[in-house]
Amino acid sequence: MKHMHAYWRMEYVESPQKEKNSTNPFAEIPKLKNKEALILFRSEFSYIVMNKFPYNAGHLLVVPFREVSDVSLLNEEELLDFWAMVMKAKKIVSEALSPDGFNIGMNIGQCSGAGIPRHVHCHIVPRWSSDTNFMPVIDETRVLHRAMDKMWLRLMEFV
Repeated sequence: MKHMHAYWRMEYVESPQKEKNSTNPFAEIPKLKNKEALILFRSEFSYIVMNKFPYNAGHLLVVPFREVSDVSLLNEEELLDFWAMVMKAKKIVSEALSPDGFNIGMNIGQCSGAGIPRHVHCHIVPRWSSDTNFMPVIDETRVLHRAMDKMWLRLMEFV
């Protein structure tokens, strides 16, 4: 395996980071109508929404309504609800799209890749044996086999 070094990035890594955007889309999304926001389901403490910048077709997010930066900051009721919604999201995608597997997880903290580090959320990413190709590697482009609004309608059939 070859290694590529980018020592020049150390200045960026060590510098104090301000959050790029002062608004929190996860707090704004629930104010919209479900179809407009691509929300599939709302529970008492969290919601399931399609990721507008998906890694794969059917990529969902589970987001607590309350803004917390770490899942450990949710109270017991919120935590139980959150994990129940993760399982519900996985079931919806399983029934609607029949993936071969899943990547399910959270990026907690900006250095871990969290795009919105102050509001924890869980990614549910369906995977297929043949879903890796050259497009994301060569051209930073993802190929999605269905338009977002059509995918929302398909997933809603299984909510």
